[in-house]
Amino acid sequence: MKDNEDDNRLQANKKKDDDCWNKKGKDCGPQRNDNPFSFFKGGKFKFSAWYFFIALLILMFLNTFLAQQRMASTVSFSEFKQLVRDGQITQVQLSPDFYYGRGTSADGESGGITYRTVPVEDPGFIPLLDEEGISYSAVSQRGTNMLSTLISWILPLVLLIFVWRLMFKRMGNMGSDVMTFGKNRSQIVAEGQTGVTFADVAGADEAKEELEEVVDFLKNPRKYTVIGGKVPKGVLLVGSPGTGKTLLARAVAGNAGVPFFRMSGADFVEMFVGVGAARVRDLFKQAREKAPCIVFIDELDAIGKSRLQVAAGNDEREQTLNQLLVEMDGFDATTGVIILAATNRPEVLDPALLRPGRFDRQIVVDKPDLEGREAILKIHSKDVKLAKTVNLREIAKATPGFVGADLANVINEAALLAVRSGRTEVLQEDLQEAIEKAVAGLKKKNRLINPKEREIVAYHETGHALTAAFTEGADPVQKITIVPRGIGALGYTMQTPVEDRYLMTEEELLGKIDVLLGGRAAEKVKYGSISTGAANDLSRATDIARKMVTDYGMSDKFHNVALTKQANPFLGDTGQAMMSREYSEDTQTYVDQEIARIVAQRYDRVVKLLESKQDTLEAVAQRLLEKETLEAAEFASMTGLKEKQAL
Repeated sequence: MKDNEDDNRLQANKKKDDDCWNKKGKDCGPQRNDNPFSFFKGGKFKFSAWYFFIALLILMFLNTFLAQQRMASTVSFSEFKQLVRDGQITQVQLSPDFYYGRGTSADGESGGITYRTVPVEDPGFIPLLDEEGISYSAVSQRGTNMLSTLISWILPLVLLIFVWRLMFKRMGNMGSDVMTFGKNRSQIVAEGQTGVTFADVAGADEAKEELEEVVDFLKNPRKYTVIGGKVPKGVLLVGSPGTGKTLLARAVAGNAGVPFFRMSGADFVEMFVGVGAARVRDLFKQAREKAPCIVFIDELDAIGKSRLQVAAGNDEREQTLNQLLVEMDGFDATTGVIILAATNRPEVLDPALLRPGRFDRQIVVDKPDLEGREAILKIHSKDVKLAKTVNLREIAKATPGFVGADLANVINEAALLAVRSGRTEVLQEDLQEAIEKAVAGLKKKNRLINPKEREIVAYHETGHALTAAFTEGADPVQKITIVPRGIGALGYTMQTPVEDRYLMTEEELLGKIDVLLGGRAAEKVKYGSISTGAANDLSRATDIARKMVTDYGMSDKFHNVALTKQANPFLGDTGQAMMSREYSEDTQTYVDQEIARIVAQRYDRVVKLLESKQDTLEAVAQRLLEKETLEAAEFASMTGLKEKQAL
């Protein structure tokens, strides 16, 4: 019944439109065009040069086709001469390519049949025609050559242009971009189009306060100019990936209600030298015309790398950077043009770019603390149906070191897990599982492990947990499991820190090494031999010991000496492995020996600890083999210790 009503409504609307256009109404809107190949657009004929070319091609092909239809099959030259002698050809036309002979039709009239032959060098052919009284004439070569030239030259050219236009139109009008490569590619986002305000940003309160001052200047510039103050020309947002630098820039535009120019540093750099500088000039020209406005350059390190390490030459990136430096010096902040930029590699930026007068203010967008993580979780979960039993603070405690992007992913994964389980709301266990999925990887439910390896994994993980439980200052154990996850994790022990820590003592670092060595020590205590399951643990323990010797000055010989430079704090230690060594071979030998001494000393200590707790090791491992997963409360009761609660 409903389908019939919809069909009737559509038919009525169609009839109404047709009646409107039949009466030549002006307010009927665009005429409906059911034919996709129609040349009419909006009720009017729209001429295009392509229609002319298509019509010309059709006419040429028709002309060639009809000409071929008028011709009979080609005969040999000797047969053609015999037809002349027999009187079947009454008129001959001579051309360089063919001889055409017109014969008589069945009723005796001339011009009924046409014969064609390829000419042969025969001096007696013309006298034969005179002898038989055949009228003959030469056909001008000009008309034939024009047609052949049109077909062989102009037609391929037209087809080439057509294919060229079609190809570049499909590729996003690249043909026109080649001619305008000097234009900038910034996107102007007007007021309200960013859809983000400071209310959508959490976990970066200090950065928000600094940027709110910029917004206030754009709204009330007189409040600052009266006292003689000037707003910073440029604000550089520095922080780890995923901390919300771009989100803060969008929030500034959303709160200020001014035009927002957004570009990536890579958009300035092209293959042609000078294009990036031209785009910088064009960008700042538009910004001055739209002032007050905000110019946001994401990934500034793409064009702002230091020129000290660049070899001499005509480098495109260096020219682009020079133009950016000139443009930032060439405008006054009172005009209302504010430059925002973001990077996670501030150590590679050129010093001239960071000096006062260009980027006056550097704002560090750091990883959120406990309160910040809880606020971020609330923002990302406002559109997610959470159960009343969900405690976001517990989730915030279990995610130390997570940035805003990680927390958003945890909320989304929890929602997907709830849907997969057939629920209509997200439970606390969904969020916990999402955290484990983000940290350890996907759960491998169907991975088959033989009983012997499964037992080794159980004792290995129990060794980690017991070492953490009886080591002063170690993070409390949250969960022990022997369920495989990720690529190579056959089990894992999850520890949750009691609070956010920013400094660690030497004893706490040694305690971390002890916990990492606890798995291998448990294997040694139980079986008297070791396996390959501690490969990742040994790598992390060695890394901590190396930092103690080379970075933290915690060795006997180099007690207060740092042997390496500080690595990038926003990209982890990825840049440190690429740095050259700045000490001698003798020092390197000492570093290697000291690392080996520290690890060996802590390993012996952990082995003695687990030997003294062998009964507890057996009980916990057997319980883990039975249940596969032990939570914090059960593990605490089995060890005789109180469960450590986070503050």
